[in-house]
Amino acid sequence: MKGTLLFIAVAAAASGVVRAQSVTYNHDSPKQNQITVMETGTGALSPDLYYGVLHNKYKKSAASKNKLSFRTLAGVNLYNQVDEAEAIDSALVKRAEIEALNVADRQIDLAWLAESDKIDGQMERLKRNIDRILPAGGSPDDKQRWTEYYHIYQCAIEATRDAYMPNAQRKKEYLRIYDDVARQNEVLVGYLARRQNATMTGKLLNATADRTLDKGSVVREAMNRWNESRLAARGSQPGGGTETGDGDETVNRGN
Repeated sequence: MKGTLLFIAVAAAASGVVRAQSVTYNHDSPKQNQITVMETGTGALSPDLYYGVLHNKYKKSAASKNKLSFRTLAGVNLYNQVDEAEAIDSALVKRAEIEALNVADRQIDLAWLAESDKIDGQMERLKRNIDRILPAGGSPDDKQRWTEYYHIYQCAIEATRDAYMPNAQRKKEYLRIYDDVARQNEVLVGYLARRQNATMTGKLLNATADRTLDKGSVVREAMNRWNESRLAARGSQPGGGTETGDGDETVNRGN
């Protein structure tokens, strides 16, 4: 008896579980109409009285604000963007090619290969002239100042060689440096010439100041030269005059 009751209870519980897991579908026509209007804009909102009284503004514009129209418009806009995207891609590809050429132009310093001989020659000339400052009578401060000029130009050359710029611009910078170094070389040569002339003039003045003049000997030498010239003049004119013992000369004039 107990076994029979237990079996009946288990069967009843199993049948309840099966009923609880079954799927039920209750169709709601007003909700379906609203979703249809929202998604595609077709159909009508119901109940009409409810929307007419409480949501009349939404009822008038619901069909025109459906999601399908927005999806269609978005698809059209995306389709129109294909041409724009292709144009942008083409422009970027061309720009990438140009930039690749620019990078190659900036990495190889062809301007230095063309202008290095001239610039190095002027820099070497400037250095030689700086080394002549002290022998020409210049001061150590002058040599230090010109040495700093030399280092400035060296720094400018190194900065230009390391700079990220096209070879055309790099060549212009090299030529500016060359012109400036050449101009400073001319200034330094003029300075050395003035210092050299001043040193030589000082030496001559010092040598003249150290000399002692014997005025008597100078007078005697002058008299001797005068007498030699007078005798030479008499020898070239025979019978043209007589000489007195005091060194005076008289000339006989005919009537």
